[in-house]
Amino acid sequence: MAMLPSSDQLPLIGDLFAGLEEPVADTPPTASGEEKATPSLADFVERSYLEYAMSVVMGRALPDVTDGQKPVQRRILFAMHELGLYRPARHVKSARVVGDVIGKYHPHGDSAAYEALVRQAQDFTLRYPLIDGQGNFGSRDGDGAAAMRYTECRLTPLAELLLGEITEDTVDFVPNYDGSFQEPTLLPARLPMVLLNGASGIGVGMATEIPSHNLTEVAQALLVLLENPQLTLDELMSLIPGPDLPGGGQIISSSQDILEAYRTGRGTLRMRARWNIEPLARGQWRVVVTELPHGVSTRSVLEDVEKLTNPRVREGKKALSPEQAQLKALWLSTLDLVRDESDKNASVRLVFEPKSSRQDPKAFVNLLLAHTPLETNLSLNLVMLGRDGHPRPKDLKTILQEWLEYRFHTVVRRTRFRLERVERRLHILEGRQRILLDIDAVIRLIRESDDPKQDLMMAYPLSALQAEDILEIRLRQLARLEGVRIDQEIAQLRGEQEGLQHILSGREAQARLIAQEIRSDLTTYGDARRTRIEAQAAVSLDTPVLDEPMTVTLSRQGWIRARQGHHLDSAQFSYKAGDEAWIVQETRSIHPLFILDTQGRVYTLKGADIPGGRGEGVPLTSLIDLPPGARVAQAFVALPGEQYLVAGSGGNGFMVAQEDLVSRVRGGKSFLTLEDGETPLLPLRRRAGETHVAALSEGGRLLLFPLDDLKTLARGRGVILMALERDEALRAVTLVDPAQGLVIQGTGRGGKIAQLVMTASQLQRHILMRARKGMSLESKISPLGFGVPLERSV
Repeated sequence: MAMLPSSDQLPLIGDLFAGLEEPVADTPPTASGEEKATPSLADFVERSYLEYAMSVVMGRALPDVTDGQKPVQRRILFAMHELGLYRPARHVKSARVVGDVIGKYHPHGDSAAYEALVRQAQDFTLRYPLIDGQGNFGSRDGDGAAAMRYTECRLTPLAELLLGEITEDTVDFVPNYDGSFQEPTLLPARLPMVLLNGASGIGVGMATEIPSHNLTEVAQALLVLLENPQLTLDELMSLIPGPDLPGGGQIISSSQDILEAYRTGRGTLRMRARWNIEPLARGQWRVVVTELPHGVSTRSVLEDVEKLTNPRVREGKKALSPEQAQLKALWLSTLDLVRDESDKNASVRLVFEPKSSRQDPKAFVNLLLAHTPLETNLSLNLVMLGRDGHPRPKDLKTILQEWLEYRFHTVVRRTRFRLERVERRLHILEGRQRILLDIDAVIRLIRESDDPKQDLMMAYPLSALQAEDILEIRLRQLARLEGVRIDQEIAQLRGEQEGLQHILSGREAQARLIAQEIRSDLTTYGDARRTRIEAQAAVSLDTPVLDEPMTVTLSRQGWIRARQGHHLDSAQFSYKAGDEAWIVQETRSIHPLFILDTQGRVYTLKGADIPGGRGEGVPLTSLIDLPPGARVAQAFVALPGEQYLVAGSGGNGFMVAQEDLVSRVRGGKSFLTLEDGETPLLPLRRRAGETHVAALSEGGRLLLFPLDDLKTLARGRGVILMALERDEALRAVTLVDPAQGLVIQGTGRGGKIAQLVMTASQLQRHILMRARKGMSLESKISPLGFGVPLERSV
C-alpha cells in the first residue's frame, strides 16, 4: 500500500497526481487467448489510495490560485449568484441556499455545506467576508452558528469581484454530478482572493495554511508587478510586508524570517496580542488586551489562566508537581483579577489586574505572554492548486504571477464575448437599416409571400439572422425616429467595437485595462492594515535557572541523572544490577547537554530538566525519542558562541557552531550524515591557540593538517579528514597546537595501557595536507585515542 508522503515531498505530489490522468494500458492477452492477468491486490490498493488522495486534495482540501476557493465554497457562491442574492435583495434562509447547493452541485452532507457557508460569513475568520449573514453565525470564542433554518444570508458587495463576470464566457462550465445543471470550474476573480482571505485545509499527505492579506497592499503590488514583471521577491515584500489578519494583533517575527517564509512557501511566524496599560486612581494600573492573535479566543486565554492558578493533579500522581506548585505560587502572587469585558462595542477586551501596583508592568505582561496564548505561532504553508492543476507550495511572487496570467486569460475571454455580442447587434442593426428606406416593399413582400424569410434573403442581401429579426420587428419600430436611433446606436457600437478590438490587439493594452480595473477595485474596497508588523524578541517560556555546577552521569543501560557539584566520585553512585557508569560530564545547570545517536541525529537536554537526587535516575528514552534501531553514541556539553569539531568514524568531519546543534523537539534533528557501519566521534570544542586537526586511524597512522582547511557547516557529512584503508575506521580526532606536543593512548604488549608522548619536532613529519593517509607511528602500541581528559569537550 502507498505510504503517506511527508511534507518534504510536496513538490513531487503534483507529478504523482499527473500520472493518474493517463489511462493505464491493458495487459496484452496471452498466446493461448486467455484474458489479461488480474492485477495484484497491492497494485489495486495503491492505485485506489492515490485516486482517493487526488480527489480529496483537488476536490475538497486545497484552494485554487486563480479564485482562491475550494469546490464547496465556489458552489455556494455560484448557487447564491443564481438566486440573485445581491444587495439590495433581501436575505434568504441559509437552508434555502444549502438546499440548492447540495441538490444541484455538491452531493454531500448539508452540515458540511452549511459550515462552509458560515465560515464565509464570519468577519473574525475571513479578512473580507463574501457572505452577509443575518442571525447567529458564531463567535471567535468557539460558539457555533445557529441552525440553518434560523440564519439568513446574501452576498456581500465584495463577492461581485468573484462573480460579476461569470455570465460573459470568462470561465468554463461543466455538467454537475448528475448532468442536470452546469457549474463553473472556476470563478472570474478580479483580485487574488487566495491571498486576501487565505485558506486552511488538510488533505491526504499535505495541508495548507494561507493567512489573509491586506487588499490595498496586494492591489498595489499587482500594479507594480504589471509595470515591472522582473520585480524581485524582496521588492514585493516591501509592498506586502506580511499577513493582515481579521482580528489584528501583532507579528513580531523579523523581516528576514517573514521573507524566508514567503520565499519557500512554508514557515512559522510569531504573533502577539495588542494591549495597553490603563492608569487608575491612587497609582493603580491594569493591562487591557484589545486584540488577540489569529485563532485565539478570549475563552481560551481565560481557561489557560484558570489552569495556571488552579492546576489539577496529573494522572497517576497524588499531589502537584514542584513545577506546578511553583508556577501556581508565582501566578497567585502576581495576578489579582482577570475578567472579560468584551461586548458589541469592543469585540475583545480582556482586563488583567496585578496584585500590587508596585509590580513592574513589563514583567507582568511578559508573564502573561509566556504562559497564555496571548503570544503564539502563526503557521504559513502556501500550498494550493496551480494553473496546471497540480498542488504545490508557492512563493509570493509565483502566486501573484499565476493570478495575473489567469486575469489576462479571463479578460481576453470576456473581451471576445463582448465583441461577439457587439458584432451580433451591429449585424442586426445593419439589416434593419438596409430595409428601412424600402419598408413598404418589405411589408408587401412579407404579406404576399409563402416563405417570407427566404424571399427577404433573396430580395435583399440579408443573412438568416437579419431576416429573422425583421420578421419579428414591431410596427412601431418602423417610424422615421427609429431610423435615427438605429444610426446613433450603430455609431456607438462601432466605437465600442474598435475599443474591444484594441484590447485584443496586444498584451500591453490588456495590461492597461487590468491595471485600470485593479485601481477601481482598490478605490472601492481598499482599507487600512489591521495587523501591526514590528520585530520583537519572543518571550521565553523558560523559568530562570540558578547557575550551579553539576555532574551528569549516563549509564551503559541508558539511565541518566544529575548530581550537584564537580569532581564527584562516580564509582560511589548507585546503579541497577549489572549496570555501570558510561559517560560522565561535568557541566553547569544553565548549559544544555547534547546527545548524538548512531544515526547522526542530535538531541538537546536542558541541564535543569535532567532529574537529580541520589536515585538511579530515569531512562534517557523518557526524555528523548530515539528512532527505531538508533542507539546513543555520544553525550557532551557545548557552550553558546563556541565552535566544535564533529567527525564520524568514516573519516569525514566539519566545524559547527553550538547554535546549529540545538534541537527544540524530543525527536531531535538530522545533523551528521553517516554511512552504514559508521559511528560519530566525540565532538571537541576549539580552544585558543589550537591551529591543527589531529586524526588517528585504527591502523596506527597519524595525520595533522591546518584547521583552516575545514569547512564550517550547520549539518551534513563534511569533508574528508583522513584517507583510510579499506575496512579501516577513524579512531579519534582532536584539535592541537603542534608546538605543545601530543599524547596518544593505546595498549602495548600484554594489553597494558600505554602512552606515547610526541614532541613538537616528532609531530613535524605527520603534518601534511588534509585527506592524506598520514604517517605511521614509530611506537608499536595499538592506538585507542588521544590523551585528552574526559572533560575536554566542556
